[in-house]
Amino acid sequence: MAMSEYVQSIRERIGNDFLLLPAVTAVIREGDRFLLARDAFSRQWTLIGGGIEPGEEPADALAREVLEETGAGIRITGLVGAYGGESMMRTYGNGDRAGYVTVAYECELLSAAEPDMDELIELGWFERAEIGDLSRQDWIDRVIADAPLA
Repeated sequence: MAMSEYVQSIRERIGNDFLLLPAVTAVIREGDRFLLARDAFSRQWTLIGGGIEPGEEPADALAREVLEETGAGIRITGLVGAYGGESMMRTYGNGDRAGYVTVAYECELLSAAEPDMDELIELGWFERAEIGDLSRQDWIDRVIADAPLA
């Protein structure tokens, strides 16, 4: 995950200490299928999203993140939920420790999506039942379970 200037400035002061960060997640659907992305660093499947910058509205952050990572525009159609806790905590290869609290929004694509090949290396559409068989970040199970049935 690319580090924002804001997070980088905090890291310069606190080093690898734990940092709690606000984030957003896109639950992009087409009927019964969900759009997942393979993360470039972990190689696991996940939902698309990222951090909220200071002063940024969560919905604007989500549109920016999806555009940066896939080149696609989105329309937010509803709120899925808010998530945090142990499954949202990470220790990165450089020793940085972080936890995320994310707001997940149900979305639809407005244009074609392609992975940016920087943060994401692959995109795929999966039915709810198929997701459990993927090598995935475990926190997405909670989000997918809360997404309304199509």
